Amino acid sequence: MKAIPTSPYMQFSREQWAALRDSEPMTLTYEELLTLQGIDDKLSIDEVEDIYLPLSRLLSYYVNARTSRQSVLMKFLKQEAQKIPFIIGIAGSVSVGKSTTARVLQALLSRWKENTRVSLVTTDGFLYPNAVLEEKGMMLKKGFPQSYDIKCLLKFVTDIKSGKKELKVPRYSHLIYDVIPDVYEEINQPDILILEGLNVLQSGMDYPNEKPRVFVSDYVDFSIYVDADEQQLEDWYVSRFMKLREGAFTNPRSYFRHYAELSEEDALKTSKTIWREINRKNLRKNILPTRGRASLVLHKGEGHAVDYVTLRK
Repeated sequence: MKAIPTSPYMQFSREQWAALRDSEPMTLTYEELLTLQGIDDKLSIDEVEDIYLPLSRLLSYYVNARTSRQSVLMKFLKQEAQKIPFIIGIAGSVSVGKSTTARVLQALLSRWKENTRVSLVTTDGFLYPNAVLEEKGMMLKKGFPQSYDIKCLLKFVTDIKSGKKELKVPRYSHLIYDVIPDVYEEINQPDILILEGLNVLQSGMDYPNEKPRVFVSDYVDFSIYVDADEQQLEDWYVSRFMKLREGAFTNPRSYFRHYAELSEEDALKTSKTIWREINRKNLRKNILPTRGRASLVLHKGEGHAVDYVTLRK
């Protein structure tokens, strides 16, 4: 472990971080890991043992500390303790593997002890429907801060931090590339909420049209930024696009079914154009600048394997 000069972070090599696992038990099987990994994000037992088990152990300390602090506050106020979920925010670029990180943590944290309830919500459900984006001329800005219903997202995190029960979250379909009308997921006072998305760490300066007075990150107890070098991100995006072209894009219901009809050469060119004109711009302007707000950064190298970790002091 080393302190980074003029930085609020400490940096750990993979080996140093893995040693912090201590006696944290492995609770996932290889078969379960296969169900958690992304289409282009292969997950190994070593990755879980070296990276996610130490992180799980660290998070257990944070959750217990927050619970104790809440109990002290309620004791001071002479009130009954409320169940307020601990929120973990996960941010990072398209194609970096945020969803895989979120699913692995959900699986590990839910097995800490009996009856630990961990819910996972992606901010995709809070995107404006395609019809609204088309009306606003923002379809090519989908995923940019202004494409989200930030008021709705803020209301959700405010409500869950207020201890409200039976909250409804809009559901998003990657198949139809849109919010599913009148379909919701119910979130009912979990012990831990994992909130995953491009915009989890963004602030008011990222919403030029209508700046919120509070930000999603104000309600996040611990935040993780999943990081990788830009060229690596582009390679992963292109690789995933080409695999989807032969898989999900072939579904007649897929919004992207026309890409499945492209030649391999044209598909390759298309994927690079989409990355360059949309995802790279969003990364540079809106996503990467939020990295410094994270509690912890997981930096990935070849094969989506984390090569070092930085942790806020």
